[in-house]
Amino acid sequence: MTETPKKLFIKTYGCQMNVYDSDRMADALAPHGYQPTQVMEEADLVVLNTCHIREKASEKVFSELGRLRELREEARAAGGPGFMIGVAGCVAQAEGDEIVRRAKGSVDLVFGPQSYHRLPDLIKRAHNGATVVETDFPEEDKFAHLPAASREVTRARGLTAFLTVQEGCDKFCSFCVVPYTRGAEVSRPLEQVLAEARNLAAAGVRELTLLGQNVNAYHGLDASGRTVGLGELCRRLADIEGLARLRYTTSHPLDMTDDLLQAHRDVPALMPYLHLPVQSGSDTILKAMNRRHTRADYLRVIERILAVRPDMALSGDFIVGFPGETDADFEQTLSIAREVGYASAYTFKYSTRPGTPGADMDDQVPEAKKTERLQRLNDQMTDQMRAFGRSVVGRVLPVLIEKLGRMPGQVGGRSPYLQAVHMEGPERLIGTIQPVEILAAGNNSISGKIVTVAEPKSVSVLESQVAMAQA
Repeated sequence: MTETPKKLFIKTYGCQMNVYDSDRMADALAPHGYQPTQVMEEADLVVLNTCHIREKASEKVFSELGRLRELREEARAAGGPGFMIGVAGCVAQAEGDEIVRRAKGSVDLVFGPQSYHRLPDLIKRAHNGATVVETDFPEEDKFAHLPAASREVTRARGLTAFLTVQEGCDKFCSFCVVPYTRGAEVSRPLEQVLAEARNLAAAGVRELTLLGQNVNAYHGLDASGRTVGLGELCRRLADIEGLARLRYTTSHPLDMTDDLLQAHRDVPALMPYLHLPVQSGSDTILKAMNRRHTRADYLRVIERILAVRPDMALSGDFIVGFPGETDADFEQTLSIAREVGYASAYTFKYSTRPGTPGADMDDQVPEAKKTERLQRLNDQMTDQMRAFGRSVVGRVLPVLIEKLGRMPGQVGGRSPYLQAVHMEGPERLIGTIQPVEILAAGNNSISGKIVTVAEPKSVSVLESQVAMAQA
């Protein structure tokens, strides 16, 4: 039974998986009368879906909680009931008790990423007055208990969607909290993933990005109990009517299997854009990070990838200023970035995470040195990103038209390489894939003109012919 309508406001921090999780929280609460709102002050429940990756993540959460407490007190002073406050995500998982201690009286709910399916029950318990803390790793599969969004809600979210297929990580990099906040690697069953993908496609989703903390370690079971890898999963997803494009993130170099590489060769829907973090170009630092691969190992993986998809564009993650990093180590990072020729990258200064091995290491790098190194790396990556943009000028790329543009008569979309593309075109092309000649490249986007309008029935043929023939 649908309850009296209430308003839900979720503020999402961090990665794509948190975006997916926020949507699933909204889906879990929809049958209980909660409707999303973009106005925090009108909400009955405010949830901060937190991320522990960024520097000073927990302090930012406490700052936001202080602001929320003031807003709630103002609402109550005006005669209203105020709103409930919940903290979700990885900061909640890692620092639940500290949140309750420091924000006593401000927080009603603290729950980790494995408890979203219990959210309606947690809210009922919180109405009794005491702060509810749920940060255990339950045995049941949360995905089996989360309701699917309605077609109307899915359509409103757009033509592209995230789909979590794997959670947790067993790699235990010495800088990372993920194994402690998300737990061990767990993969969703094949049929469960396919069923969710079919629902998304039926609602009009054209592009799926598969998510996981270590997504290419996916090892879900099929109906017969056989283990299925990410390559086979992509093949099965590509057969779903309406789905034109597939992506996945984030990957580990050690899990780029031959089967996954063959999928990149054989499945036109699998886009030629791969996010494959290396973190450092120095073997000394890679060992200290417990990355389990060397610089040479990583470059061999890149060679294998380019052998099957010469047009592959690569994105990476880099951490500068890891404990013990010397100037020579940092130069190795700059050089591997040049050698690989990344089209884009995410760059970070190392910051300690309590409970990780890196936090207790000696020879911490001074903050000023980390800042200087980050600037140098960012300058280099900006040059590489612009060079990649210029490299597609003159090519014809298949572009998924996603929305109206900012200017009258303009539409916008994404290239296979995840670039924002602007061009003239009618609104009726939204949801189709069109061949676009790229005419110019800016700092953050490219622009072009539609060569010939391809009607929807010819989209799959166009995708296959253009995406794989433009290397």
